[in-house]
Formats: sequence, C-alpha cells, structure tokens
Amino acid sequence: MKKNKLIELITKIFINHKLNKKHAIICAEALVNAELVDAPSHGLSRLKMYCDRINKKLINPKPKIKIKKISQSITHIDANNSIGFVAADIGIKEAVKNAKKTGFGLVGIKNSGHYGLSGYYAEQAVKKNLTALVFTNAPPAIAPHGALKTLFGTNPICFGTPTSSKIPFILDSSVSMINRGKIRVAARTGKKIPAGVALDKFGNPTTSAKKALEGVQLPIASFRGSGFAWMVDILSGVLTGGNHGGRVKDPFDDFTGPQNIGHLFIVMKSNIFVRNYNQRIKENIKRIKRLPKIKGVKEILYPGQNKYIRYKKNYNNEIRISKDVRKDLELLIS
Repeated sequence: MKKNKLIELITKIFINHKLNKKHAIICAEALVNAELVDAPSHGLSRLKMYCDRINKKLINPKPKIKIKKISQSITHIDANNSIGFVAADIGIKEAVKNAKKTGFGLVGIKNSGHYGLSGYYAEQAVKKNLTALVFTNAPPAIAPHGALKTLFGTNPICFGTPTSSKIPFILDSSVSMINRGKIRVAARTGKKIPAGVALDKFGNPTTSAKKALEGVQLPIASFRGSGFAWMVDILSGVLTGGNHGGRVKDPFDDFTGPQNIGHLFIVMKSNIFVRNYNQRIKENIKRIKRLPKIKGVKEILYPGQNKYIRYKKNYNNEIRISKDVRKDLELLIS
C-alpha cells in the first residue's frame, strides 16, 4: 500500500477510536515513518496495541494536556495519559520553540505512553538546525547488572545534529542487544531470535522469542549497558515525574493501568558556542570518512546515513504489510 493511502487508513482508524483528526494524523504519520525506515517493530505491528489500550481506557483519546512553563527555556508537560505520539509531538515542538528563543530548550513529560522511534523526534529538531538529545523509559526488559529479574526498559539513547549535507546525524539506539519490538515480531511470526541477546526466565541463553519475552534481555556492553539503562530511567522517569524503577507497564500484556512513561527532550542551537558549527561538523565527518577502511567496506557511514538511504528507497514504493498486520487492519477498520 502506498504511503499516503496508508496514512489515510490509519488516521481513519484512530478517529474511529475517538482521537481528533489532528492527533490521529500525528499518530499515523509516526507509524508509517517507522515502516519507511525499515523499523516495522515500531510501526504497524503496534497499531492494534494502541487501539486496545484506548478501548480499555488506558490511553486517553481526548487528553487535557497541561503545559507548565518553568522558565523561557524549561517546560514541564503532564500528558494526561495521552497516546505517546501526541505527547511527544507537543514536547519536541515546545523544546524547539524554547531553544530558538533562548538557545536551549529542556522539556520533561510525564503521564505519557509509548511514542515510537526516538529518532523521529530528534529529526524534527535537526530540521530546524538544532542539536537534540531524546530519552524515554520503557517497560522492564533488562536486569540491573548482577540481577536475574528485569527492571529497566530497553531505554533508548538518541542524539541528533545537523551535518553539512541533507542527511542528518541521528544516533538512535536501545541499550539492549536487540530492541524488544523485534523480539515481539519474532514471537508473533514464530521466528527465532539471534543467540546472545536474551536469557530465559531461569537465566539460560535462549533463541526462543517467547522465552526471551518471559526472561531477560541482555544489555549492550555488559554492565555499561545496564548503567546506561539506569541513567535513562533516571532522566526520563525519576526526573520528569513519570514511572520508573520497573513500574512502567507493558503495553501489550499489562492492562492494570496507564503506562505513565516519561520523556525528556534536550534541544540546543548548534552554534550556541561557536559560530562556525556547520564548517566544524563538515570537517569532523570528512576526517572520519577519509580514514583507511577495512576489507569489504566501501564507505564509513555516520549514524543516520543508512536510515536515510532506506527512507528514500521506500518513500515512493508500496509499503509491505504482513499477513498478521493486514488482519489487524481489517479488524480495526470494520
């Protein structure tokens, strides 16, 4: 299905679930963007989950979002259990506005939900020639170093900055060896996951997606990855007023209450310290790309280049929809 047709269909589904048209379009565009950058684990495979949570009154389709200005640079947002896409859209726009005005924008959000890809929001700041850091916490998936019980989410770390080209530098990485969405897709389709990314509930290595979901995901870089997960939990949960310390509810399996996820957006003017930032970042990238390459590598790519290539390739093509997702769409539109 073509991009615009799919956005139209998803918008209709969200409107049928009581979102207003503006909010429905925000959600639809974010989900389709995930498909365009080949991140289906954060795209249409999650649509039914959002709708189920709306139906169970765990996502508020008509939120009364409170925006509290703490200073010209700092804003605190209570999302009133809105769908995460809407809360994050307001948050990044507020952070951009603050940064444009004062050079620096800090926005904390509480009472939100899963918002898709962090890089999607960093890109919005970068398009305004700003540099951004984006944090969000997530349901338990990673155990603190030395523990067998999960507590931290896969808690992505995201950084974006303008470059000298039209392709932004976007580093968007979960702190787990593999993101949880991919494991969910594998569990749904009956596929195995790679070795070395998860343990079962008894602490044994597993390639079973279902056992991994019941067990523990492994962090990147051993105890360092666990530390990064903890850092993000503090920044996006403790600091903002959102849930933290393992209290974020799993959106697929836990219908006992809203998620109350926290997000943190840090945005700044790229030339806040030096006037020639664009020249300096161009020089930085050029130096690294000129390094000797190992056998089989044609070009040293910076974070965001591959993603941009995938986006351009997919933009005018049909978006492939799996059988499972097609069933979801048929059920939700009926």
